[in-house]
Amino acid sequence: MSPNTPTKPSTLETALSQKLNIRRTTSTIRRLTTTSPSDIDFSSNDFLSLASNPDLRRKFIHELDKSPAHHQTGSGGSRLLDGNSTYALDLEKQIATFHAAEAGLLCNSGFDANVGLFSCLPQEGDVIIYDEAIHASVHDGMKLSRARECLPFLHNDVQSLDKVIQQCLDNSAGLRTGKCNVFVAVETVYSMDGDLAPLRQIADLLKHLLPQGNAHLIVDEAHSTGLYGPCGRGLVAELGLEHEITVRLHTFGKALACNGAVLLCSPTIREYLINYARPLIYTTFMSYPSLAAVKASYDFLAAGRTEALAEDLGRLIREFHRQLLELQEELTAASCDSRSHAAVKALIRVPRKRPKSPIFAVLTSEPQVLAAYCQAQGFTVRGIVPPTVATGTERVRVCLHAGNTLAQVEGLVQVLRSWVEMRRATLLRESADSALESPRARL
Repeated sequence: MSPNTPTKPSTLETALSQKLNIRRTTSTIRRLTTTSPSDIDFSSNDFLSLASNPDLRRKFIHELDKSPAHHQTGSGGSRLLDGNSTYALDLEKQIATFHAAEAGLLCNSGFDANVGLFSCLPQEGDVIIYDEAIHASVHDGMKLSRARECLPFLHNDVQSLDKVIQQCLDNSAGLRTGKCNVFVAVETVYSMDGDLAPLRQIADLLKHLLPQGNAHLIVDEAHSTGLYGPCGRGLVAELGLEHEITVRLHTFGKALACNGAVLLCSPTIREYLINYARPLIYTTFMSYPSLAAVKASYDFLAAGRTEALAEDLGRLIREFHRQLLELQEELTAASCDSRSHAAVKALIRVPRKRPKSPIFAVLTSEPQVLAAYCQAQGFTVRGIVPPTVATGTERVRVCLHAGNTLAQVEGLVQVLRSWVEMRRATLLRESADSALESPRARL
């Protein structure tokens, strides 16, 4: 056979191609993309714009420069072998103290932290109850868990959670007597809708239904770190619930502009995770530069350097929501008939309740088309489609940042307006043409 003769695709390659083609035909294929530095960022999770903050950059470089000579660029291995250091241990204590926690355990990522936690912490006979919008990493951890069962409750619905817990109590004497545990998994801020969990109501419900003390609330603060609470300590701290949460996860890759994560918990849970959390045990630990970046960011938070940024972001959130509602009302009012009104409703829908986070879901039937149009105008936003979100909730996800300006927000709203007007005209014209071509129209 000539070396230039194409080989027949293997059975595996054929099967993979068929799966990918399904996603291509349904416009749900995922691709790696890049953005131009000149584009206006309304997509990244750099909520406080710290990734480009010159003061934080100088603080990070200073932290690197003052390090002892024995701090190498690489960690050298797993934390249980040669990857640990007094620097990492001191940083864990600093972060735990900042968040008013007993102990902390650094992890390479929030994903690793959730997989490690949920795969090993629940014991046989225990139950995990999770918000149906919980992150994929929790699902992966639950798949490896020894828990008796893993049950969802309706998103942010305390009554639904109450019902699920009651069913579990009816079916398990161990839960009723306190010999087995219930773990409830929620996020403080959900990444696709930007809505906040009713943490206080959930905590009160657990104390009421499980007075034996065998309810354990696990809270993922990935999208609230740096944005809520005094000096950005998180939503749990803002609500004063630090002592009612069994485990808190804070990640560093969003508002803090670095990478990694920390699990805040009791010393016993920390020791248990060190012994049983496989993603922690069997991987090389964070490098010294990564740890230095985390320390610089936490020093920045503790000094109150981000509070003004969070206030600026809050003002942008309020203004963007106001302009989105005005846009939707103007477009609806301009609809001359039911067909035009339906077209607008399909093209853009904005929740009337203002989100308390910088994450906005602009619901649309054409998320990829709208996102591409915005990108062509120099605004970076992303279309979100199933399976990331449920069918019928496709959207363009918009993330605001402290570094965005009011003029940029107004510019994005104007681009949304022009696209809806253009697409509405096209849809109405196509509808009219279709009606003229129908057999009834020709009679």
